[in-house]
Amino acid sequence: MLVTAALGDSFRAFFDTVEAFLGNLAAVSWGLLALGLLLHAGFVTVRTRGWLNTVRAAYPGVPVRWRDIWASYAVGFGVNSVVPARAGEVARLYLAHGSVAGASYPTLASSFLVEAIFDTVIGVALITFALTQGALPALPDLSRIPGLGLGWIPRNPELALFVVTFVAVAGLAAVGLLSVRVRAFWARVRQGLVILRDRPRYLREVVTWQASAWLLRFASFWLLLAAFGMLASVRTALLVLAVQAMSTLVPLTPQGAGAQQALLAVVFAGLAAGPQVAAYAVGQQVAIVVVNVALGFAALALVFGTTDWRGVIARGREARTTDGSGGAPPDTA
Repeated sequence: MLVTAALGDSFRAFFDTVEAFLGNLAAVSWGLLALGLLLHAGFVTVRTRGWLNTVRAAYPGVPVRWRDIWASYAVGFGVNSVVPARAGEVARLYLAHGSVAGASYPTLASSFLVEAIFDTVIGVALITFALTQGALPALPDLSRIPGLGLGWIPRNPELALFVVTFVAVAGLAAVGLLSVRVRAFWARVRQGLVILRDRPRYLREVVTWQASAWLLRFASFWLLLAAFGMLASVRTALLVLAVQAMSTLVPLTPQGAGAQQALLAVVFAGLAAGPQVAAYAVGQQVAIVVVNVALGFAALALVFGTTDWRGVIARGREARTTDGSGGAPPDTA
């Protein structure tokens, strides 16, 4: 019930702004929009280099092609744009597993954590910036924003505490029940994190690429703001990035649809007219989704020779349940 209500809030917040978007299409600068979307495609592409280096560090004796890693990443991005709950990560994991000889799911899944470190630092910094700028309400009031998916927490504090406790106890119980296989499993998890042991290499081969990707994303949002006639500045572009980070904290909808529009309405209140903000909020997300899906389908068709993305997700989920910590012994780095 709580998830259904949150989903309803998110979708209502999104579709309430669609009419304003359609009514303001004539004011869009298509040249700036195209350039902004090109930089977004660059953001996705550059990010893949950091993950490529992470996987290569985990499997030093195995040839890992950038084309396969890029395609797996692009498909994941595309699926996440249209399917909630980060289903794209399952597709990305499955496709990468089939592209790297001898790879295990635990190792590839833990490699996701390597890029999450820098992303988390940047995300926290962006949200902190938005809060200190007074662009967003205080943290307790954020739960009241429609579509953010956090409103049930203050309304049901006992249930929230129960959920956290249950997840913790269930996790400990699972470790206990699977203790026979835990050692092999964690060996594979550590294998995916091996690049973190070499800090200079991690900074050079992962952080540098991620930082470059974030700069491209910043420039992309700057241009998208200008394309829709919004105030384009360092501050407003950073605020949009903060909204992106916050709207996907609870992945109830694809790319935080609904939550993103509700937050942008709060951030730009007083800086632009409501219809203009609504047009931008919907327009930029729709445009980015189109690019993500196009990249994903192109990668799926050209590199993996299929367009059955639903089948990829289904096979990925099935494979993850059967792989566990089995398979060949982990490689040593």
